[in-house]
Order: sequence, then structure tokens, then C-alpha cells
Amino acid sequence: MMEKPPLPSDEEGTRMGESRSEAELLDLGVQGTSGGVASSGDADDRPAWDSKLQYVLAQVGFSVGLGNVWRFPYLCHQNGGGAFMVLYVMLLVVVGVPLFFMELAAGQCIRQGSIGVWKHISPKLAGIGYSSCMVCFFVALYYNVIIAWSLFYMGNSFQYPLPWEQCPINMTTNNTVKECLGSSPTSYFWFRKALDITDSIDESGEFNPIMTGCLLAAWAIVCLAMIKGIKSSAKVMYFSSVFPYAVLFIFLVRGLMLDGAKEGIAYMFYPKIEIWAEVQVWRQAATQVFFALGLGYGSVIAYSSYNPIHNNCHRDALMVSCINFMTSVLASLVVFVVLGFRAKNIVLNCITQNLGLLNDMATHGSNHHWWPWFNMSDPASVTIPDYREWYHHYGSQVGTNITDCDLDEEMSKGVEGTGLAFIAFTEAMAQFPASPFWSTLFFLMLLNLGMSTMFGTMQGILTPLMDNFSLLGRHRTMLTVCSCALGFVIGLLFTQRSGNYFVTMFDDYSATLPLIIVVVFETFAVAWVYGADRFLDDIEIILKWRPPVLYKYLWKYVCLFAMVGLLAASLLRMVFKRPTYTAWNHTTASETTLEYPGWALAMLAMLILAATLPVPVGYFHSWLKNRGMGPEGELAGQEIDRERYTKCNSSDALDSNSQHTPSVEDDGRPRASFLPLGLDHYRLLPQQEDVEEEEEDTM
Repeated sequence: MMEKPPLPSDEEGTRMGESRSEAELLDLGVQGTSGGVASSGDADDRPAWDSKLQYVLAQVGFSVGLGNVWRFPYLCHQNGGGAFMVLYVMLLVVVGVPLFFMELAAGQCIRQGSIGVWKHISPKLAGIGYSSCMVCFFVALYYNVIIAWSLFYMGNSFQYPLPWEQCPINMTTNNTVKECLGSSPTSYFWFRKALDITDSIDESGEFNPIMTGCLLAAWAIVCLAMIKGIKSSAKVMYFSSVFPYAVLFIFLVRGLMLDGAKEGIAYMFYPKIEIWAEVQVWRQAATQVFFALGLGYGSVIAYSSYNPIHNNCHRDALMVSCINFMTSVLASLVVFVVLGFRAKNIVLNCITQNLGLLNDMATHGSNHHWWPWFNMSDPASVTIPDYREWYHHYGSQVGTNITDCDLDEEMSKGVEGTGLAFIAFTEAMAQFPASPFWSTLFFLMLLNLGMSTMFGTMQGILTPLMDNFSLLGRHRTMLTVCSCALGFVIGLLFTQRSGNYFVTMFDDYSATLPLIIVVVFETFAVAWVYGADRFLDDIEIILKWRPPVLYKYLWKYVCLFAMVGLLAASLLRMVFKRPTYTAWNHTTASETTLEYPGWALAMLAMLILAATLPVPVGYFHSWLKNRGMGPEGELAGQEIDRERYTKCNSSDALDSNSQHTPSVEDDGRPRASFLPLGLDHYRLLPQQEDVEEEEEDTM
């Protein structure tokens, strides 16, 4: 390993100093830098990934989360199936991959967290990094609640029959509980047993003690896994990132054997090209691309900052993006085969009930010309097409008691998020043979998907703070423990009986707009403030080949305009459509859509402002600071900023004790680098000797 002495703070007023040449830095293949801005002579070793596989698993684990399992299949289901997939891939290639590549390259070049990266590019844009940290914190608060729910369901899966298979009996009246009878066993268990939910967000209710305990366990797991930084969390990634794929493949194989799987897959891939004319579909596809890759959180930058300087981040961007998309497709296949099985069972039960009513009519001597031609006494022999053909001809003559049983209608009832995982999927698994095994496997998969994303989210908070505040950098363990403890205390908001409504609020509004704003500023900073050509020059140094010039135009125009368009569409949607949430009415045993009350709208606005405010605050702070220096001081500061970014060429071997001066390419074009010089120099250690010493220690 090698050490990186500290950056001076802005208050010290000194930014340049003696440094070693970047040629020495690059030729030796940097493996890491210190994690914080410490005082001179007090630098810490910056951690590094043990292997490329460890890094890839971490990036995949962060980007592949619960949204791939319950959000993407729903969007595909609601927006034209195969047509939505084509649209998604197009936006992924044109917008998603370039932005993902940009964040990977920035983190790897500068070797800092999100705050340090944007401060290096321009001190006026330091607020971007703080906004990323705020969003990560908001997301971590409610994301760990979902992990707590998964822990609760996994704990309840170790019993037979599963507690959500049947409606409970009211011990007082000895009858089935009315709320369950009016809905379904899975809905009743979710809303009443798990959440014990209130009828609206205005009714807070007391704390749910079981969920509070599950939330404490979830934060304890995150704390233990993160307590030693990437050295501890990366080892957990070997299991948490790989295990979900094993479970998805097992579920796919099992699902393909179910009756109804073929119908589910057909519904999934059937294209409806006409949906491309709807603006809403484009907005949803772009938003899904945006969140699927984890753009703007700062976690991608943080993970990439621990890479060797010559790592091929372009290949990583393509590989992780492809894995992410293929995971979404795999998860969609699993979801649709299971939902196809569930829908077909519902339709077959519908046919059985209707045939029972017809048999009752027959026993009372009824004899009409519309009697079915199939055997009503043997429902198993009646096919869905036969029944629907009969109903199509005579349904209007048989009365309202006899209903249509439409498979397409059942399949069109899309469910997403918690409704998919904790209601629809649990209902389907309850019908599997050995249902406790499949239920345990499923919720263990959700737990691992959530944890791997949670590790990345927390890294997006901790890494920038340790990189930019020396005190925090020297007390990594204390910072991790205190962050998790704070997250648990604030997270108690979500363990109230009305907590699910706050989870929905945070999920819908605390991250969407702030993250889009963050990525707009990120793209503008790289493409226009720093310069797309200069950025490609830097990438050429670390990759040893120049990426296609197409990226320049994608960053400067396509990605930037696409993100601004997405921001405008999201703002317009909020303005013209009052924010609503879905509540559970225990009297009618059904879900209802309610508008947020005034105080909730104020809280929602505060969440958005708290996450976006650091960007303008950081800009004005830097502007006021430069203004206080006077015209000459401001000009000198700008010159120093330019001097900090100088040519990065491994052929220029400068003396380590000499002042570094900018150089020019053979074609006369100056090339700037993200890698800052001055006091931000690297103290190189012979890494080969380190490896040999480690080998000797292990022998």
C-alpha cells in the first residue's frame, strides 16, 4: 500500500507545494490513497480492493437492488412489455452507460469520495457532494426499514403452514376475522400482523415493538459489516451479491414448471409499440435507468476511488450495466412466471365457483338452452378457453352471480414494491409444495439484495466524510457506529403504525428530484466547467487508450438535455398532480388513495430542500470567500486552481523535489488532469515488496 498526505483545507489558503511527478505515480500503478484530509505527517493508508472480483461484486451489489426485483417488472408489465424493454435498453445505452462511466472515471482519477471529487473540479461545486451524502442518508433511513420487514417475514417463514396461508379465527365470535375475509390472508397478514397499520398518515399510532426490534437488528448487521470499511463489507459482498442470483435461478427453474408460467412469460414479452407515444412511459423508463445504476448517490464514485489508477473503468461501466439489465430481465421472468401461476389459479378457482353455482341451479330443476356443453360436475376438465367461450355467448343470460374468469384481466392487475414482495409473491409461494422453504429462500434473497445496496449507500456517506474531515477519517469505527445509531433513532419514525406511509413518502420524494438535480450538476461540471476534452485526456492516461469522442457529445448535449428534461417532467408532475399515497382502510378491508395533508406536504418539501440546498449554498460560500479575497486574490485563486490540474503523462519524469509546471502535447494542446498536485501529493511505497512481505507472513 501507499500513503497519501493530506490536502490542505480551504481555510489554510495554501494549495500548492512540493510534489512528486505524476509520472512516478502512474508508472507504479497506484493502489490507494488516504481516506481523509489530515494534517501534514498524519496521513492514513487508503483502503484498496483485494481483487477485481471484489470490486465488481461491490458495484453490482450496490446497483442491483430491490428495484430490479419489484420495480422493473412492474414497469415492464404496465408499459407495453417487450416495447418497454427496447425503450429501456436504448436509454440505458445513450444516457445510463455514459453517466455511469463518467462517475467511475472521476472517482478513479481523483481517488476521493463525492465531496472531494467535485471540490477538485471546482470549489464552487463542492455542494454537489454534500447533496449526494444527504440523499444517501435519507435513502438509508427507509431502505433499512424494508430490510427489517424482510427479516420479519423470514422469521415467520420457519413454520408450517405459513401464517399468511389462512385467515385467522376470532376467538370471541369463533368466526373468521372480518378484515381478512374482506381482503385476503396475505393482505391481512401484511397490513394487520406485520405493520398493524393505521387508516391514514394523520393517525400515527404507537410504536410497533416487533418491527422496532427488526430495525435494530438490521442496523446492527449493517454496522458490523461496515465497521472496518471496505475490508469488512467487501468480504460480505461475496455472499450478499452472489446469493440472490442463485435464488433467482432456482425460482426460475421452479417457476417454469408451474401451470401458468407460459401465459406469464407471453404477457411479459408481448410488445405494445403504441406506448412509445406516451411521455409518461419515457419518464418512467429514464427514471428507472437512473436509479438502477445508482447515479448521483456518490457510492459509485466512492467504490471506484479505491481502484488502482490504471483499472479499466470503461470496461467496468459496460460490464456492470449489462449485468444490471440482465438481472432485471431475470427477475422479471421469475416475477411473471409466478404471477402467471397465481393468476391462473385465481381464474381456475373462479371457474370452479361458477360451476358450483350452475350445479346448484341444475339441482333446483332449472333447464335452459344456455346450459354449458362441458361437464359441470368435473371442474378440472373444464379449460379456460371453453368456459370463456360459453360465457361470451350466454353470460348476459345467466344472471349477475355467474362472472367472467379472464386470465388477461388478472394478469393486468399490476403490483409493485411491497405489494409485489409481501402480498402477491407470498400468496403464490403459499401454494408451492414445501412453502416454508421457498418463503425462507425468497426473503433471504430480499435481505441480501437490500444489504448489498445498503453497504453501497452507507459507503456513499462515510467515504466522502472521511476523505474531507481529518477528525472523522482518524475515527472510522466511531463514525460508522454513530452513523448507524443515528439512522436507527431517526428510523423509529418508520416503526410507528403509520410508518409505512412515511416510507412511501421518502421513497417517492426524498431521492428522486434531489438525485436528478445532482446528476444534472455533475454532468454540467464535467462536460462544461472542467471540459469534456480535458476529461477524455485524463481517461486516456489511466486507460492508456482514448475513449471514443462520442462520449464528449453524449456528456455535453444528450445526457445533459435528457436529465434536464427528466427534471422538468418530474417537476411538472408534482405541480399538476397533488402528491398522494395509498392507505389501508380496515373497515372496507381495501386500499384507498388519499392526498397528503398540509403538514405532510411541508415535510415533503423540507426533504427535497434539505437534499438540494447544499448545491447553491456551496456555490455562494465559495463566491463570498473569493470576493473577500479581493480582485487580485480571486484572480490568484483561479490561477492556483488551474495550476492544480496539470499534464498527466507517464513519459515526463520530473524530479520529485522540483516545482511541477504544465506541459504541452506534441500537437500543442495543453492537457489537464484530474489528479491534483501541490500538497496533495502521493508518498509512494514499493508495492511489490509489500506483496512479498504479505506472502512471507502467510507462509
